[in-house]
Amino acid sequence: MLWLLLGTLITKPFTDMENCLIIVDNSNVWIEGQKYSAKAKGVLKTNPNDRDICDPSWRIDFGELLKQVSEGQNIVGAILVGSRPPQSDSIWESADRSGFKVIVHDRNAAGKEKAVDTELAVQGTAAIYSQPTPGVLKLLSGDRDFIPLVNMAAQKGWETEMWAFTSSFTQYGQMAQTVTRIKPLDHCFNEISSYGFTWPVPGSPTV
Repeated sequence: MLWLLLGTLITKPFTDMENCLIIVDNSNVWIEGQKYSAKAKGVLKTNPNDRDICDPSWRIDFGELLKQVSEGQNIVGAILVGSRPPQSDSIWESADRSGFKVIVHDRNAAGKEKAVDTELAVQGTAAIYSQPTPGVLKLLSGDRDFIPLVNMAAQKGWETEMWAFTSSFTQYGQMAQTVTRIKPLDHCFNEISSYGFTWPVPGSPTV
């Protein structure tokens, strides 16, 4: 049976499972969060063919992110995988202090991420197999590359949730149709947000 929640077909609207495993693709959440923040501040691209504008001041409040995503469930694991640059360790230290297991890979010479998706899948698989009872896999990414992880979790009796900004997926996309539930990060944006500086500066160009 299918339910319709927030315009998206899902197989089960709520969970009665006590435990959850949180897996975060940091780049996905960070980039889409910056885009969402720029739009929320009214800074929009003028040409529809241009890239979406990003708010460079936007930061993730990792502690609040865990609180919002866990929804009161017991967190059996929280894993965040990211890439350098940024070279500053402050981001990764903040996530670590908030309770995440942080794994960081260097980008290649072309500036592309490497090994991040693989790392997330390996870490998620190991964490699921280490648990004696099923829970809810909460995946913070809209990337369809994680469908094998979602399918494996379902085979082990886990429910699965995709937490992502609505700008990063389509409700009838393969990933959206594979998970048990979709949880838009748009709805907890204010809670998970912090800002490093004032942007845009009044009277200054933003792009």
